[in-house]
Amino acid sequence: MRSSKNKKAWSCFAVAALLSLPVVAGAESEPEDIIKYRQNVMKANGANMGAIAAILQGKVPEYKDRLGDHARGVQAGTKNIPALFPDGSDFGDTEALESVWKDRAGFKKRSDDTSKKADALAKAVAGGDAKAIQARFRELSDSCKACHKDFRKEQQ
Repeated sequence: MRSSKNKKAWSCFAVAALLSLPVVAGAESEPEDIIKYRQNVMKANGANMGAIAAILQGKVPEYKDRLGDHARGVQAGTKNIPALFPDGSDFGDTEALESVWKDRAGFKKRSDDTSKKADALAKAVAGGDAKAIQARFRELSDSCKACHKDFRKEQQ
């Protein structure tokens, strides 16, 4: 009897908690929220690349088993990068250059290349060939740098 009351109470709590969550599906984001989101995605990409570099350089051998996690993180974070820069999100505290919005075809080409390189790195990591992993990581790093050169303000 008591457990039935507990189940009912928990069910009511769960429904109330779900109803209190903000509606995500179908909602339009504010430009400031999109800018913050993309900044967080790019920071995550940088953090994963830094973690991969540290592992590949042998600085943190105890975390070698996390290489795949970081590679998949970059893979996910580089999918459809232009969608992170919709029209009307070219203001505020951003490191993105105007060329992101003025040269959409060039930006898409660079970001697609980065996404393909991230896919290749994740595949190489899954395959376990150390030389292939190093090569794919260098290619991905070069692709990131090329995109930053044309579409991101220089870091101070």
